[in-house]
Amino acid sequence: MRTGVFHQNFASEERLWDSPTSRVWMAAFVLSLFTLPLWGSDYVLAMACIVGIHVIAALGLNLTTGNAGLISLSHGAFIGVGCYTVAWLGKQGVPFFIALPVAGFAAAFLGVIVGLPSLRVKGLYLAIATLAAHFILSFVFREWDAVTGGVSGTSIPRANLFGFELVGDRRNFYLIFICAFAMAVAARNLARTHIGRAFVAVRDRDISAEILGVHLLRTKLTAFAIGAFYAGVAGGLLGYFYGSITPDYFVLTLSVFYLAAVIVGGLGTVLGSVLGAVFMTFVPEALRLLASVSSQAFPGVAGLLLPMGQVVFGLLIIVFLIFEPHGLAAIWARVRRTFHLWPFRT
Repeated sequence: MRTGVFHQNFASEERLWDSPTSRVWMAAFVLSLFTLPLWGSDYVLAMACIVGIHVIAALGLNLTTGNAGLISLSHGAFIGVGCYTVAWLGKQGVPFFIALPVAGFAAAFLGVIVGLPSLRVKGLYLAIATLAAHFILSFVFREWDAVTGGVSGTSIPRANLFGFELVGDRRNFYLIFICAFAMAVAARNLARTHIGRAFVAVRDRDISAEILGVHLLRTKLTAFAIGAFYAGVAGGLLGYFYGSITPDYFVLTLSVFYLAAVIVGGLGTVLGSVLGAVFMTFVPEALRLLASVSSQAFPGVAGLLLPMGQVVFGLLIIVFLIFEPHGLAAIWARVRRTFHLWPFRT
């Protein structure tokens, strides 16, 4: 238990940041984050925008898989639904602040449909059912030319706020991170409500949860809907960020990417979603930069290192999961506990 934190009522105990120190650090983090466009380079801002989109998508999958225990391999397809929804609505003249939540609700509606088999099947069988849904949606993305543009893809009108067009990384940065921060706080609060507790009960022992009064079908469909809603919003932001998209982006590896992110970061935690998204984004990028730097000193080595980057990345994940199965969030919790209890041992 941490020292120096004393709760005198339930309200103080339910705070998201329950100590003055944590509130100061969070305020400093938010301030530094939202001043990043003032001093960050174009590369840093582009990577930050990508991380922000990944964080939103990982938060949604962590609610479905980490909190409710429902494996989903269709998360990448839900992101595609959100992306194509804002593309089509934008071409109809719908403003982005309406199109973006509509994209989330469109993905949530499909999430409910995909989640219907979860009442009868679980585990690997549920994963296969969601995998089938992914391939069905991928087929729709390729063949529905009127909406998706088919194999060649489609362009996406830029987000426009009362005549102010959000073009470029610096302007999209604020849109992405305002959404990411708001949805992270919403996910943290959701976990403390009766809905979040029902998710955990279903994850740990669904039969016992049903005996205690938890409605299994409603809870599981809610988990799929909320997770898909987050994915739809992430897909809409992805479309506004890139400006155009093709079905090749929403392949199965995208769903595996997010599943690995929530496992590496830590299942069932908001911090785990954030850390996992950062890890999965920057480790491959670091390996690519290492190959680029090495090629300058040793010409021809880049051709060997670049294909090996994915192998090294996969080995890193395997080694990490063997030695820290609870993810990066558990490592961070131990670091915090060490500072809180110093000079005593944890």
